[in-house]
Amino acid sequence: MMEISQFLIKMLSLPGLSGYEAPIRDLLMETWRPLTDDLNISRLGSLHALHRGAGLDSRPCLLISAHMDAIGLMVTGIVNEFLRITEIGGVDDRILPGQRVVVHGRRDLPGVVVKPPDFLLPPGKGGQTVAREYLLVDVGLLPAEVNQVVRLGDLVSFGQEPFELSGEALAGHSLDNRASVAALTVCLQELQHLKHQWDVWLVATTQEEETLGGAFTSPFEIQPDIVIAVDVTFAKGPGVNEHTAYPLGKGNTLGWGPNIHPALFHTFKDLAERLEIPYSMEAMPRHSGTDAYAMQVVAGGAPSMVVGIPLRYMHTPVEMVSLKDIQRAGRILAEFIARLEPDFLNKITWEDH
Repeated sequence: MMEISQFLIKMLSLPGLSGYEAPIRDLLMETWRPLTDDLNISRLGSLHALHRGAGLDSRPCLLISAHMDAIGLMVTGIVNEFLRITEIGGVDDRILPGQRVVVHGRRDLPGVVVKPPDFLLPPGKGGQTVAREYLLVDVGLLPAEVNQVVRLGDLVSFGQEPFELSGEALAGHSLDNRASVAALTVCLQELQHLKHQWDVWLVATTQEEETLGGAFTSPFEIQPDIVIAVDVTFAKGPGVNEHTAYPLGKGNTLGWGPNIHPALFHTFKDLAERLEIPYSMEAMPRHSGTDAYAMQVVAGGAPSMVVGIPLRYMHTPVEMVSLKDIQRAGRILAEFIARLEPDFLNKITWEDH
C-alpha cells in the first residue's frame, strides 16, 4: 500500500494552478490507473476514475470529488528585469513578500517575491501590508534575458518545499485540496479489499478555486445518483475563532446545511460512530464553498454530502494537515461505499432526520 505522506509530498512538488492542472493530473493518472477499472479526462480537464460495483447491470452511481487545482500567481507585466503579478485563486497579499516562487516561462525559473523599502512607497503606504501592485518577482536575470524567457500570462507557482513535522503532520502549499485528493487515493486503496454494489466515480476536478468548472461539468457527464465533495476546512490555530474552526488531527468534519442532504449527513454520522472515527459537525448555513455547491444542482440535482479535512494556514505556502485525518477520510468514504445498498435512494427523503 502506498505511503500517503510520500505521495502527498510528490503531489505538492508539482504545479497545477486553477485552469492549468495537467502536471498534477498526469501524476494521478499514473497512480490511479492500477486501482481503477476505467480512466478518462473531461473536456475541462477533470480526471474521472471508475471503480465498478458488483451489483446487477443497472447499477446506481456515486460520484466523489476532490478538486486538484491550486492557487498561485500569473505574470501581468515585465518592468526591466522584474515581473508584475496577479492572483489565481484567493492569494493573501500579506504572505507574499519574501516567498520563493517558480516562474513557468519558456523554462522554469526560480524566483522570489520582493517589495520596495518602506521609504520608497507612496506616502501613507509604509509600515503596513504592501499591496500586490507594489510587489514584484525577481528571477535574477538581466532584462534582455527575462524578455526572452518570460511572457505575459506565464504562471507563477509557490516554491516552498513540503516537509513533515512532528505529530504526523505535513506542511506545504496546495494542501488545499491535494490533501483530499490523497484521501480519495486512500479510498481507492481500501476498495481493493471491499465489495460494493454501486459504481463509484472518483473525480479530481479542475478550476474549483476560480469557476467550479469541473464540479458543474463532470456530474453532467457522469449523471450520478449521489455526490460527495471532499475538501479542506479551517483547523483551529492562532487567532482563529473556536466556533469557526475544527481540531487538527482529531477527525474529519461532516457538513450540515442546505448544501447537504440530511439523510446523507446522518448516514455518515452513524457510520463514524460505529467505526469509532472521530468527527465534528460543520455548520454550513449557506453554500459549502466546495464542489458540492455546484454538483448538487447539476441537471435534476443530486443528494450531496461534504466531508472535510481540517487544515491550518489555508491559502498560504505553509498549509498544515494531519496525515491521520486524511487516512480517516479515505476510510470512512470506502466504508460508506461498501455499505450502500442498491435501493438506498428509495429509502431517503430530504426530511429524513
